Amino acid sequence: MVDTWREPYHVVIEIENKECHMVKKLAALGFKHLKVVDVRSSTTGSVRHLMDLGEEQAKKVPKELTAKGRVEGKSAVWLESEGCGVCNTILGHDAFLVSGKSVHGNIISYSFMVPTPDAYKGIISDLEKAGYKVNVRKVGKFEQQIGVLTENQERIFWLALKSGFFDFPRQIDTTELSKKLGISPATLSEIMRRGTRRLLEHYFKHEL
Repeated sequence: MVDTWREPYHVVIEIENKECHMVKKLAALGFKHLKVVDVRSSTTGSVRHLMDLGEEQAKKVPKELTAKGRVEGKSAVWLESEGCGVCNTILGHDAFLVSGKSVHGNIISYSFMVPTPDAYKGIISDLEKAGYKVNVRKVGKFEQQIGVLTENQERIFWLALKSGFFDFPRQIDTTELSKKLGISPATLSEIMRRGTRRLLEHYFKHEL
């Protein structure tokens, strides 16, 4: 339920991850110069990786590894697999991955949303207990702003913005975001429709 997201946080960490399952699978097949461009959780419970493999290697990726409905170009391919220790730790605290990308070597930057500060603390604690060295780069807390929107509307807009809902191309769609928040797509659309109307009425208040 969306009520569980009353104190959401947006967190960015950097961590050395030598256990990425997708990198291991491709390396075992002889692929070289693997670069993680993005990592996302999916509604099926698996993890999607956007891998920059180079044009020639991208042509040789086994079809069983490719994510359905995901096309990114000639050299970058969306692939799907079970999550590694890092991904599963993040997802195991009711969080969801917004993105992930290689920084250098085996260092990967993960951006994720958590419903509560306790969930954030639990993720960091569990990663450190598992032997990972975690570098916290950013922690952003939702805080209500000017009061034009209801708190619920503003929280939903904040989560949508941080999750890439308003990006082009869109990083997460209505179905994916609503499932993460535990509400129906219709409910999410209605919340955002009403919120958008409030924002427009406030912006154009002198013309109404």
